[in-house]
Amino acid sequence: MIRELRTFVSAARRGTFAAAGQQVGLTQSAVSAQIKHLEDALGVKLFDRTGRSATLNSAGQRAVPLAEEILDIFSRMGTPDSANNFHGSLRIGAIGSVQTGLLPQALVALKRRAPFIEVNLVPGVSLNLLSQVDAGELDLAIMIHPPFNLPKDLNIEVIAREPFVLITAKDVPGDDPLQILREQPFVRYDRGSFGGRQVTQFLKEQQIQTQQALELDELDAIVKMVRSGLGVSLVPMAGLWLEHGSDVRVLRLDTLTFYREIVLLTKYTQRQLPLFALFRACVVEVLGAPK
Repeated sequence: MIRELRTFVSAARRGTFAAAGQQVGLTQSAVSAQIKHLEDALGVKLFDRTGRSATLNSAGQRAVPLAEEILDIFSRMGTPDSANNFHGSLRIGAIGSVQTGLLPQALVALKRRAPFIEVNLVPGVSLNLLSQVDAGELDLAIMIHPPFNLPKDLNIEVIAREPFVLITAKDVPGDDPLQILREQPFVRYDRGSFGGRQVTQFLKEQQIQTQQALELDELDAIVKMVRSGLGVSLVPMAGLWLEHGSDVRVLRLDTLTFYREIVLLTKYTQRQLPLFALFRACVVEVLGAPK
């Protein structure tokens, strides 16, 4: 019945059986069958069905927090009673700015809670990390939210939103970001990357034709190019460069601000494992800590 409860909670939170199926890796008809099985076991209807649509009713609304509590208790049953009982390895993929940003602190927290866990860190760009998680070569990845739908057996959770800003060398004049982008050489965040696509979309929406100086994917390298006077750039507020942010001028985009979403990606089956839950808790701890 645990499987049915997970499917029920997903359907309640996602709003439709089809969306729930994408999250848990089932067809819409299989989700409907599991919900029907759960309703038969409880002896109460959880959804009001009209044609092909299903709406959570009052009984279903009351059942959601109870189902989540049951799932939480079930998950804790598989958690070791001591950090020393956590053994094995965790294969983590991460984009560059995550490796130099939140990940070191998260790994310190993980080692403190589970000192015998072996961590294998795999660097990469988001698209490659996605493929490695999908192929089972990585247990999880921290990467940029992909701009397309994922395979049904992959679970994705947004853990951070990073605003894009305009950075310039100290001697670049002006305070209008759009005017600076039109006038200055541009160091472009790689258009093939997920974050770079967002920059391209922003420039298109603002009808800005840039004078491209060069194009690359590594954020810290982009900042070094800007600091050296090769041009200006649009980059997210993330990564090691923030520790040396005084070396460049940072201009906010205000009402034009757009964001890069950082996600925790894993297979849906991996998400239920205690070791993944422990690592996720460490990431959440770091993100919630005062800066």
